[in-house]
Amino acid sequence: MTTDPSSPDPDAPDAPVPDVTPAEPGSPSVPDVTPAEPGSPSVPDVPPSPVGPDVTPAEGAAAGYTSAGVPTFDSVREKIERRAGTAIGAEELARESAAGRTLEEQFDERRRAAADKLTEIRRSLAEG
Repeated sequence: MTTDPSSPDPDAPDAPVPDVTPAEPGSPSVPDVTPAEPGSPSVPDVPPSPVGPDVTPAEGAAAGYTSAGVPTFDSVREKIERRAGTAIGAEELARESAAGRTLEEQFDERRRAAADKLTEIRRSLAEG
């Protein structure tokens, strides 16, 4: 094969190849799409729904800030409640998992060992 730009490549198509996969003998045929006739719309006319002025919330209320840029009390309260709820939920999920139960068992074992050691120390001090 030569790299001369003046000679055409015999393997190159004359026209651009469309990006379609040819149908195989076993594939179903697709009917031709005919354009809609004038006067008979293929899509029913649906009037746009009116949007009232009260549909969108006020800018400050939506953002949770006053016009001076200060967070509103409600937005701060909601953020705190959301974070507290997330923390409580995460703690409950952690306790219910296998790793959480194992950690809880380890903590209980250490607490019992510490109580036993404290009892032993108190007993040795009482004897001496």
